[in-house]
Amino acid sequence: MSFTSFLRRNRAFFRLAVLSNLEYRFNYFTDAILQPLVAALVELTLWHSIFATAAIASLGGYPKESYMAYAFWAPFVGRISANWMYEFRMTAEIESGSINALMVKPMSFFEYYLSQLLGYKVITTLASLIIPLVLVQFFAAKTDWSKVPLMLGLVFYYLIFVYLVSFIVTCMAFHLNRVHSLTVAKNLALWLLSGELVPLDLMPEPYRSWIISLPFASAVYIPVGYVTGRIGIEAVVQGFVSITIGCAVLAPIGYGLWKLGIKKYTGTGA
Repeated sequence: MSFTSFLRRNRAFFRLAVLSNLEYRFNYFTDAILQPLVAALVELTLWHSIFATAAIASLGGYPKESYMAYAFWAPFVGRISANWMYEFRMTAEIESGSINALMVKPMSFFEYYLSQLLGYKVITTLASLIIPLVLVQFFAAKTDWSKVPLMLGLVFYYLIFVYLVSFIVTCMAFHLNRVHSLTVAKNLALWLLSGELVPLDLMPEPYRSWIISLPFASAVYIPVGYVTGRIGIEAVVQGFVSITIGCAVLAPIGYGLWKLGIKKYTGTGA
């Protein structure tokens, strides 16, 4: 199969995700704008209350303005870097047996959903970033606009890593019933480890350095911290390196689980 046909096929999957999400406009609006906007308002209220109640000028070496800027960006970047929706769909394909229809087509299950995920995230990014861009302008929150392209590059690179995590969880559906609970548990863990709940630099040592060195920090803390001035370019480079190492570790695990799962699946049926 030629490389041209591979690109054409995956471009079609990419376009499918864009069109299918634009078709259900209210769901798209809720997912890309309303949900992270509510989360941002909650975080803004939280940080404002913390500084007002404690009557302090800084926390962890950063002033209130730094936390407000972080709260503007974190929920929206976190929404872009999440993959629970397609993970549920992938798992449902295996549990329902509808994966049969995909296996007989000239494509792989892995590329089919990866291309759709990237298409969905591109269209989500275009809408999700409008709100923080407006908010940081209105409130004059600290943001270095020249760093936004690299921030987005890191987030989209992280999407490949988190997709591999989702693929591994999905492959567990070949062996276990009701693996959706694993998705929920994983999402809660990522909410903390990514820095969406609180900036990771507030955690005590040595846990802070360990968690920041993991690929999960590249979902929210590193890109948001970089664009708001909490961290420098060296942390972004570290993020790219840790994601690369994470992908190198997870890829063979996912491949092995898929092969074992398909062997079991074809032996027992849907």
